[in-house]
Amino acid sequence: MFGNIKDMMAKLQEAQGQAQEMKSRLEEVQIKESQQGISLIVNGNRKIVDLKIEPSLLSEVEELEDLLLSTLNKALDKAENLHDTEMKKMAKGMMPGMDLFK
Repeated sequence: MFGNIKDMMAKLQEAQGQAQEMKSRLEEVQIKESQQGISLIVNGNRKIVDLKIEPSLLSEVEELEDLLLSTLNKALDKAENLHDTEMKKMAKGMMPGMDLFK
């Protein structure tokens, strides 16, 4: 009985290590998105790491706000998809035959 618990604990620690490795890898992935004078970069962990705005957009606040929201959401959607894909790969490798994420 205790051997089973030890095996489960070892697998849990392995899973935690793999999750940390994946998070570190995703930190280095850069997803670039730009449109109409706004450029930004998010990493695979869905964090904004850089934002550039053309000075000509600063005079039109409403347009700038709309563009920022649109560009940010596109980039974050791409980062979310990448993150989900990596999580599915990790889960599948740890528990073959179990489709945890569909």
